[in-house]
Amino acid sequence: MREQKYHIYLNKEEYDRVIHSLISLKNNLLAQGRYTDAVDDVLCKVLTAKKKKVKI
Repeated sequence: MREQKYHIYLNKEEYDRVIHSLISLKNNLLAQGRYTDAVDDVLCKVLTAKKKKVKI
């Protein structure tokens, strides 16, 4: 079965907030001694996502 793809359109402020939130979550998990694999995967996907300009 194919994995379903999702598209999300963020402006600069929203993009920055997502990155900072993921980094904060990763730091909290590290402080608790828990695994950060899932957060790392999402962070990599967000950072390597294509940028696309959309007219509204």
